[in-house]
Amino acid sequence: MTDFTSLGLAPALVKTLQHSGFTEPTPIQSQAIPLALEGHDIMGLAQTGTGKTLAFGLPLMDKLLRIHGKPESKSVRALVLAPTRELVNQIAESLRAYTKSTPIKINTVVGGQSIGRQIGMLNRGSDIVVATPGRLIDLMERNAVRLDTVRFLVLDEADQMLDLGFIHALRKIAAKLGQPRQTMLFSATMPKQMEEISRAYLKDPKRVQVSVSGKAADKVTQSVHFLDKRQKPATLRQILSANPDASSIVFARTKHGAEKLMKQLVADGYNAASIHGNKSQGQRDRAIRAFRGGETNVLVATDVAARGIDIPGVTYVINYELPDTPENYVHRIGRTARAGREGEAIALCSSDEIGQLRQIEKVMKASIPLAEGSAPEPAPTSTGKPAGRGGPKKGGKPRHRGDRQQPRSEQQRPPNRKPRRTRRSRAA
Repeated sequence: MTDFTSLGLAPALVKTLQHSGFTEPTPIQSQAIPLALEGHDIMGLAQTGTGKTLAFGLPLMDKLLRIHGKPESKSVRALVLAPTRELVNQIAESLRAYTKSTPIKINTVVGGQSIGRQIGMLNRGSDIVVATPGRLIDLMERNAVRLDTVRFLVLDEADQMLDLGFIHALRKIAAKLGQPRQTMLFSATMPKQMEEISRAYLKDPKRVQVSVSGKAADKVTQSVHFLDKRQKPATLRQILSANPDASSIVFARTKHGAEKLMKQLVADGYNAASIHGNKSQGQRDRAIRAFRGGETNVLVATDVAARGIDIPGVTYVINYELPDTPENYVHRIGRTARAGREGEAIALCSSDEIGQLRQIEKVMKASIPLAEGSAPEPAPTSTGKPAGRGGPKKGGKPRHRGDRQQPRSEQQRPPNRKPRRTRRSRAA
């Protein structure tokens, strides 16, 4: 199949695609769309930037166009779940581009925005709701939305939902969904835990895979700099200054680290902004709009925001700090080389990150080419043994995962010291 017309889509959708300049489907689209139109459950695996949104969005819109009449109050015909606010907004924006001249009504449900306004929108009924699990459950508990009318469910970036601990929220939502329904699951990586989601939500799914799990996009040029942690700021500035007009996304591991790095770059004269979990939704939206529009050309981000940045012109992805979860590296570098373009991914690796680097290369089944320095041995722990993935284990500093810090365990408190009373415990 070489064009959208041959996939079996409604003529109105094909016409809209042609007006937008899309004539040939990507591999994931050409394989998934016909199966989805036939009503099969889909498990899709493809690299980031290869068109997964339209792979599920086009058949979804095609089926909704065949349903006559407006949706009832609070009802939802199709539900798309995504792990982050940015990804929800990106999916909705992409789908709305093809439904402007149709009666299809798309609503978004995310935290950080007025829940009263969202209740008002949902009260009028929705053809498609694109949501993060947490805010959707909030609305369910307020009886602001009916999910028994859902006949189409899409789980986008389902592996990230697992990583962010959304599995319990997914179970709670799935229990309220209507039957029978068609379910489509899409992701860039497929960890072992994905089998649990597949068995729980999909019925005899058709597997569509156009890339090896964990493989980076073909047009991403990767490199790694081995250096002392103290050298990272200077090396980052060298990279940014070498092509000052390029759009660059710099990834940090924690919210505090991202904000601190952004402020340092701004102080040094770089046009930078940041997005992370401590930013309000309005601040995150404004930062992405400014980056997309060229008002800023350096965006410092954490993994929470990595899945929702769909900006074709990103030249560099710089891993200022390597992620603790190797699959997140694939998603990070997938922010460049999108829609067939070329891009460059640069990793800055210090001795205490060697464990993470080796795990990343293991997942990708490839070594990242060396740009500078030589690989040191992993930093020793207090036991004298090299630290594994994520640094020291027991007795060391708590690891960061994405934007979260693991709580200090009771066993780590000094003996005979009473636990500190928190404001919450005093209030109780």
